[in-house]
Amino acid sequence: MAQMNLDNIDYNNPDHFAELMGPNARLAVFKSPDTVRKEARETSQIIHDTYNTLHAIVARHEETIQDRWMKKSGKQRRKILLECWPGMSPVHRPDFEAYRKGTEEQRSQGTEYRESFMWPYINQEDLSKPKNFLLLLNARAHHYPSHFAAADDGAIRLGVVTGAIVRVFLNGYVMILNGATGPDKYGELITWDDHPEAFEWMHTGKQFNPGDGLIVLEMQERILRFLLDCSRFILHDIAADTLASGIYPVQPEPHVKTGAKAKSFESLVVTATELPYRLPARIDFGRMELLLGAKESAARDHIWALREDPDYFGSWMADMKEHRQEMLKDTMGNIHPAFHLGGGTLVKARIIANLVVEAYGELEIFTELCSQAKELHLLYNQCAAQLSPTEDLPGDFLDRLLTFRHYLRQAVKGPLKALRHNVVASPQIRKFFVRQPPATATTSHISVMTRPGIKLTEVEGHLIWLLRTLWEDGRELFLAGMPLVLDELERLLQANPQAAALVSARISEIIGEVSIISQCLSQIDQYQPWARGFDTAEVDKMQGIQQGFAVWAQPLSYICEGFRDRHFVRIAELGDVSNRRFFYPTERRRTKENVETLRCAEKNLDEFWRAVDKIVDARCEHLRGTIVRALLSEQRTLRRIPEWVDTCSSGSVTGKQNQQQRESLYKPLSTLYFNTGQIAGRADDASTTPKDKNKTSGESEPIETSSLPPPADPRDVDDRVKATATCFATIRVDSRALKVFRTLFFDPGVTSSPAVVCWQDFVYAMTSTGLFSAEKLYGSVWQFQRLDTKTPTGIQFHQPHLQGKILFAVARSMGRRLNRSFGWIGTSFVLKENE
Repeated sequence: MAQMNLDNIDYNNPDHFAELMGPNARLAVFKSPDTVRKEARETSQIIHDTYNTLHAIVARHEETIQDRWMKKSGKQRRKILLECWPGMSPVHRPDFEAYRKGTEEQRSQGTEYRESFMWPYINQEDLSKPKNFLLLLNARAHHYPSHFAAADDGAIRLGVVTGAIVRVFLNGYVMILNGATGPDKYGELITWDDHPEAFEWMHTGKQFNPGDGLIVLEMQERILRFLLDCSRFILHDIAADTLASGIYPVQPEPHVKTGAKAKSFESLVVTATELPYRLPARIDFGRMELLLGAKESAARDHIWALREDPDYFGSWMADMKEHRQEMLKDTMGNIHPAFHLGGGTLVKARIIANLVVEAYGELEIFTELCSQAKELHLLYNQCAAQLSPTEDLPGDFLDRLLTFRHYLRQAVKGPLKALRHNVVASPQIRKFFVRQPPATATTSHISVMTRPGIKLTEVEGHLIWLLRTLWEDGRELFLAGMPLVLDELERLLQANPQAAALVSARISEIIGEVSIISQCLSQIDQYQPWARGFDTAEVDKMQGIQQGFAVWAQPLSYICEGFRDRHFVRIAELGDVSNRRFFYPTERRRTKENVETLRCAEKNLDEFWRAVDKIVDARCEHLRGTIVRALLSEQRTLRRIPEWVDTCSSGSVTGKQNQQQRESLYKPLSTLYFNTGQIAGRADDASTTPKDKNKTSGESEPIETSSLPPPADPRDVDDRVKATATCFATIRVDSRALKVFRTLFFDPGVTSSPAVVCWQDFVYAMTSTGLFSAEKLYGSVWQFQRLDTKTPTGIQFHQPHLQGKILFAVARSMGRRLNRSFGWIGTSFVLKENE
């Protein structure tokens, strides 16, 4: 192809523009300024008139509309929807459905699928539900269309990037939508020469290029007309000419009714489905701080549990092995040759390295993200009152926001990479894949491919396509957008048991981690109208942002480099979980033999981590500058079971002595970074205690005690005081909740045997205290938010896979997390008097 002289291109000439784009490109529609101005003015006038009529009707009859809508069946609602919008798509997100099933050629023709891409939230599945239509009516009838311009423009992103929606091209002009009201101002077309800031408005996204503006006007005119028709249809018994008259006085705006029985928890899927029908919300830094803070806390607890609990450690090691790509058979049906080397020592070393890098990396990343979210929250509170949709964001606030956005984008690469390595090897999905035979037995490079001749069901194919779209992190994910893919994945897993059965607990946890980061990114990318200009603003700032990220990530790179599998080969056997080195039957009745078994597992775990710490310290710059080092250096201690003492041979034991004998022995989290001896006694009294406290007798079990860390942020002092007070306060619960807490904080002296806990019972128990609200996030993640603190505080737990039963070992681990976070112990809970 001959080189073109770009200096001679006239970008206002359609022929020149077509030559520049090439012969196969789908071109924009070219219209004259007069034509665009006429279309915009006419559509704006229709929008203005329709909005005023709709507003007048809804202001007088909204409660009646709500009552009548709630009384109708789903079939009756769909009939109204189709009457007022003939041919309305039957499925949720019809644009995504069209993208998956339609070809590029079909999309480029812009006929069959255009409506699906233009109005992705106008569909029977969502609007026939009790609440969504009423939310849409309430938002659009009470707020002028300019409030929705930027959000409506963002809603058609998939149609724009895939070429399904073709926009008008008009160079040298900008269309005013943000902040404008009235038919003369809303949709006004201004040439760059008529206003000194006109080009800047378009370039930074404060206002719209004419093509985008016309699309937004078309969208809004159709939506408002639809809502007006629906309102008249529902109020069919009232004369049309009196609906907005003074015969019916204006009423106070009612709350939107749901028609559903109140649940004890919220669902992110439901929240995400409702979001497009609401007034575009302000950015919620409190929400981001809560999500990231709870994830940071979970990362700390994970490291703690790996060092403290042999059963927890063993379960994680076994699960990570089951998700290694070495577990895949090759194209010849053979197992990976690495399993033949020294009894699989190399594979064990890789699992250890993966386990530690993943645990340490998550703590570093989410601590930094949470810190940035807190700083942004403070800045936002300082400037929120002065923000205007027609003005720039304050410079410092914008810089911090773009920096946070970049860190989030880098952070999500970790779990996406984990999906790429783990999904294909997971026990439920590995039957669909094989690997190529490796060049050598020791190579870490593994090439995976779809098993030849495999036939997938529609559900299997859809699930793997969604997961592949995430882990490949390529063109498909760019086009669809991560929030949309995660939304579709979660909807599939909740609606289809066959799909849910294919996703292991580990994969579900990784999906949950991706979704937390994606939620934060979505908040930023939907921060309209400013988000439209973030990409432009980022160009000049990116070099500095990347340099800052590189400095912050340097200690993390030391960890990744130091955790090569070759460094862990010599200690691989110390972490071998296949030989019962970490057998930890805490649910069994305390006997001398059982106590020795428990103490042996704890000793093996301590020996393993001492060896790991020595390697890490030598290979990873002593963990200098890391949050991990700070954690391992804290004055916190691990529970360890004391030696057995035979009460029969030692004479009579008083009640007070027996209580002392039931307490735990405490040891540092890391003897390398916290160089002290053993700490015996209670966590709230770490001084040396009599020797008989370090013995276990009869039916004893270590009492759960509080060990609250100092607050990382001065603003948290009041909340930490409340948290400390909670451990001494008595929490009155009903019998159903008390049964759950007695299992979480199991004491053989109170309960004869530990029980399996239903997940629904755990959620009920947490919320029944009155201290927490519950929310189902994506994947297996549940968020429990404290209701009695000023700053966002929460804790996250993972719902058990498929059966929804919490095994005792997991319940005990959850109880210890609650103890560390809130100081709860078994005696914190008592039965309500009326029970």
